[in-house]
Amino acid sequence: MTPQIPLPVFDLVIFGGTGDLALRKLLPALFHRFIEGQLPAGSRVCGIARDRIDDAEWRERVRAALARASDPVDAQTLERFLAVLAYRALDVDGTAGWEDLAQWLHSGDGGRVRVFYLATSPTLFAGACDGLRTRGLIEADSRVVIEKPIGRDLDSARAINEVIGRAFEERNTFRIDHYLGKETVQNLIVLRFANALLEPLWRAEHIDHVQITVAETIGVEQRGAYYDNAGASRDMLQNHLLQLLCLVAMEPPATFDADAIRDEKLKVLNALTPIDAHNAAQHTVRGQYREGVPASAATRAYADEVGKAHTRTETFVALKAEVRNWRWAGVPFYLRTGKRLPERVSEIVIAFRQVPHSIFNGDAGALVPNKLVVRVQPDEGIKLWLMIKYPGPGGLRLRRVPLDMSFASTFGVRQPEAYERLLLDVVRGNPMLFMRRDEVEAAWRWLDPILAAWERDEAPPKSYPSGSWGPNASIALIERDGRTWHEDAA
Repeated sequence: MTPQIPLPVFDLVIFGGTGDLALRKLLPALFHRFIEGQLPAGSRVCGIARDRIDDAEWRERVRAALARASDPVDAQTLERFLAVLAYRALDVDGTAGWEDLAQWLHSGDGGRVRVFYLATSPTLFAGACDGLRTRGLIEADSRVVIEKPIGRDLDSARAINEVIGRAFEERNTFRIDHYLGKETVQNLIVLRFANALLEPLWRAEHIDHVQITVAETIGVEQRGAYYDNAGASRDMLQNHLLQLLCLVAMEPPATFDADAIRDEKLKVLNALTPIDAHNAAQHTVRGQYREGVPASAATRAYADEVGKAHTRTETFVALKAEVRNWRWAGVPFYLRTGKRLPERVSEIVIAFRQVPHSIFNGDAGALVPNKLVVRVQPDEGIKLWLMIKYPGPGGLRLRRVPLDMSFASTFGVRQPEAYERLLLDVVRGNPMLFMRRDEVEAAWRWLDPILAAWERDEAPPKSYPSGSWGPNASIALIERDGRTWHEDAA
């Protein structure tokens, strides 16, 4: 068994305890850690919501959620986990319920870490933080976790950060992006900075371009109200894709320290070439899915799903970004994300330059540039595509093949979900995989002019059929530079 870093005893309070995030992600993540023996004895979890239910009813809801999300476990283990759970009905914008929460918190032994997880709409952040602060429930080492979206533009992000900052110090504020908790994303740092083979090549002299794709096969499902107010740019680009770009492009930090790494990510965000009304048409594409027949199942158009005939919300974004520094000058970063695409995949592709001169005859076959593919999900792993000689007599024939490292097959262990790692890092007080305030605001500072340019453009998002790779314009975006989007077999 892999050695684990010990955890302090903790109390976790989940605002939004009856919501989708809590039941589908947070509580199953805690349950998996409980099964592994990582939750210290005496630790407790309290769900908070407006629902007028008691401990027993909430535990039954959690039991049903775990049955959907987890492999079967013995009944005794499940009951021991459910016994850790409590529930308190509370309206964060009112007064009812706060005294019950205070009594629950004070009933525990002293010296435990308090974590408050705001798994709610951002409109409730102020009420939750102010309620905790004015009632003296925040101790010196208490922590708060907030989910994206942190605002819908720079001004609203600053307002949310101010609200949080009135109650919690920055060192105790954990802005969560679950992509940063994925095994492959963390391995990207190790891959770059623990291997002498790659770091000397990690620059414009050797890398032709970078692609980052986060694709989903599903539509908006039950998130239509939220999504129509956010779109792909606010939902995915401002956080997930830009964070992945930062990890690819950042300079080596001086130490493996949270702020050292976040300082380098901030430099990348500040070095992004501006995209605004003058160049948005050349560097960005936005689309919206229409009807289609992906995977032999007919789907509805986005407008029909959200019940709006003329919505301009984008469900697909592709763009070409550049980092203005010595390491990356002239290297384009192609980013794309969307819903109702043909494959669920998140990956980073480092496309190296072609060898400067081929010594092989033309009948040996074409030389194809090397690629390093970091697969974030599913089937987390790393592939390095290389040229080799095809075995056998009959002349030299070239073929490109991958050196394939799958985490599942290499290590033979279950890969924890991102929230399992991130929740325990909050308890430990380790902010490395979380966004700092200046990072969030720098990302909005770069994205806001793009959103403003789209707002002024009267043209609607380009239509694309469900089950395709987005609008044709996204293919043109990369192919007019003489490049193509990566496909795994290519």
